[in-house]
Amino acid sequence: MTVRELIVLGTASQVPTRQRNHNGYLLRWDGEGLLFDPGEGSQRQMLRAGAAASDITRICITHFHGDHCLGVPGIVQRLSLDRVPHTVHAHYPRSGAHFFERLRHASAFYDAADVEEEPVDSDGVFASGKFGTLEAYRLDHGIDSFGYRLVEPDGHRMLPEKLREHGIQGPRVRTLQARGELDGVRLEDVSEPRKGQKFAFVMDTRLCDNVYELADNADLLVIESTYLARDTRLAGDHGHLTAQQAARVAQETNVRKLVLTHFSQRYDDPAEFHAEAAAEFDGEIVIAKDLDRVPVPKRATGL
Repeated sequence: MTVRELIVLGTASQVPTRQRNHNGYLLRWDGEGLLFDPGEGSQRQMLRAGAAASDITRICITHFHGDHCLGVPGIVQRLSLDRVPHTVHAHYPRSGAHFFERLRHASAFYDAADVEEEPVDSDGVFASGKFGTLEAYRLDHGIDSFGYRLVEPDGHRMLPEKLREHGIQGPRVRTLQARGELDGVRLEDVSEPRKGQKFAFVMDTRLCDNVYELADNADLLVIESTYLARDTRLAGDHGHLTAQQAARVAQETNVRKLVLTHFSQRYDDPAEFHAEAAAEFDGEIVIAKDLDRVPVPKRATGL
């Protein structure tokens, strides 16, 4: 059985609190495990969440402020300690390569893991696989920062009754899917369109065109909402979004499920973020809490 869910490891911004760890988000997407912005304490939060180092296939860092990357040393060393057998790809802004080098080798350890560094420095697709494609888009923060998007290609959903009608079963189904046609039967004769899913991850940024680009038609959007609207000027000064701004983006880009996170320690009541977002966005809203498990919405039907 495939699993598509977000495991929230931490939801604080610059300063962790008693209730909120520094950032950290593990996206389980079928056979992939994408670890986004592992802040300090991410290794322990994974343990508490029931996730293993071997679940990680990619590390994606938006930028090199400490709350988004100080967990890298522990994660990398745990990959080696657990003898994770597969390659783990590491993506981050190319301009911060010297920071990643220092984090990766922050202390002495037996470096046995295969961590392949693949930095990003421009907008667009930078990786592909069975999951589809990974894209990065530059954001507007005080230092180089990129948001990430996973895009699954559109496909087909096989219709059992149509397959039976045409006498296609067993391995012949896979052959038909691969070829698009088998013994005069076309793929479209026995299937219906299946829209690919999208996941978007937007951290520290002011509003800019690429926030909208990343969020466009996302099934699940994880986005920072460091401030509330009453502090909009402060948000802009520090290169951040408010819950109101994040929710408006989601509404205007046809997002299905909105996850707000990266909260400033100045606010005590998470309900304020929900109320502010709900005034702008009519879809499902999640105010992230540490160790939440947020399922990716079930597929929308058709194209």
